[in-house]
Amino acid sequence: MKLKIASFVVLLTLGVAVHADSLKIDPVHSTVGFKIRHLFANVTGRFTDVSGVISVDPAHPENASVQATIGIKSIDTANPKRDQDLRGSNFFDADQFPAMTFKSTSVQVKGQEADVTGDLTLHGVTKPVTLHVKFNGKGPGMMGGITTGWEATGSLKRSDYGLTWTKTIEGTQLVGDDVSIDLEITADEPK
Repeated sequence: MKLKIASFVVLLTLGVAVHADSLKIDPVHSTVGFKIRHLFANVTGRFTDVSGVISVDPAHPENASVQATIGIKSIDTANPKRDQDLRGSNFFDADQFPAMTFKSTSVQVKGQEADVTGDLTLHGVTKPVTLHVKFNGKGPGMMGGITTGWEATGSLKRSDYGLTWTKTIEGTQLVGDDVSIDLEITADEPK
């Protein structure tokens, strides 16, 4: 009981309303970013097609949920030739697997942050991923209505999802296996 009361107080302190909120992810003001090793440096990129819903109940934060869909063809690494290759059969095979999805399965509140674990389906494979989430605040949006801000980080291995294309050059892997996830999410209450 003390944990529930403490969690409720934390969420109130963060400015979340006392009732359950259903928030729609704003694709224009959200970034689904990633970083992966390429030879001796890292390549960053993002997916620009994202949609989904975040449900928050301050009285029971452990019951919060997230569902999101990300369009694979929207990949953008600031290199059109590389992006076309990533959409192809060597990597994401976007024609066969046009979207990745995330559906949360549990939320563990840790102070003003939370670990959100869910099933990530990518390239026809579903595996659990944990995102470390921080709530940045809630208030009036520029176009009216209420808006919220969230940050999340996590990681995965691309080989876990059947993305196993690899080539080595003089003992150096051309594309790394470890992928860092970096999300900046804006989600709005329906008007």
